[in-house]
Amino acid sequence: MKKLIEIIKLKKDYYVGEVTVHALKGVDMVVNEGEFVAIMGASGSGKSTMLNIIGCLDKPTLGDYILDGISISKLSRNELAALRNRKLGFVFQTYNLLPRTTALDNVELPLMYNSSIKTKERRERAIAALESVGLSDRMYHKPNQLSGGQQQRVAIARSLVNDPVVILADEATGNLDTRTSYEIMALFQELNRQGKTIVFVTHEPDIARCATRNIIFKDGTILKESAVSDRADALKILASIPIEEDVLIQEK
Repeated sequence: MKKLIEIIKLKKDYYVGEVTVHALKGVDMVVNEGEFVAIMGASGSGKSTMLNIIGCLDKPTLGDYILDGISISKLSRNELAALRNRKLGFVFQTYNLLPRTTALDNVELPLMYNSSIKTKERRERAIAALESVGLSDRMYHKPNQLSGGQQQRVAIARSLVNDPVVILADEATGNLDTRTSYEIMALFQELNRQGKTIVFVTHEPDIARCATRNIIFKDGTILKESAVSDRADALKILASIPIEEDVLIQEK
């Protein structure tokens, strides 16, 4: 089985005045191709620091991180940015969409940094990505014309458009009601069935059950990791949630 993410004795320190904060304390971790891994942990556990390093947004203090066979520790900032754009797709809690542009333009954005892709191909790939998340009829809508769930689908389409080796999701259901959360998790499960590798940070145990493996962080170390034996089927859960519950939650 191919290792897409390999974390080796990784440490990350932050310096606050004269105080050193040990955010990660010698972590070892592997994510294999085709896995759907949920990373959990309380605030300050190290999970967000780990996601930043996996996403090539930060570098470790010590240790190594190998992404799809490439060690990031000696890469320059520009090389990191290029690797991030080529290998990783990001989905955030707050969607991070450009407010004055259409869904289609938002999805095209990662391709703008690749000069080898012509305008026509860029448009075709963005359309295909939006179709894959069920938004073929919303391509020319702006974010304020879309529901929260639809905006997150646009963000997922944007994460797919470069055909990344790993999708990184940071609390991707955190701003959504129960029903919409499971709609998004059903989409992630379908992408995983199609072969996409997903690393999903969440604080919700019910959402983590949709993954194939859970890794729990505490105090900068991995407290526990295990395969999900009673994996939740998001589509089945979705079918059991009355529409009225969704309406009630939105009214709150």
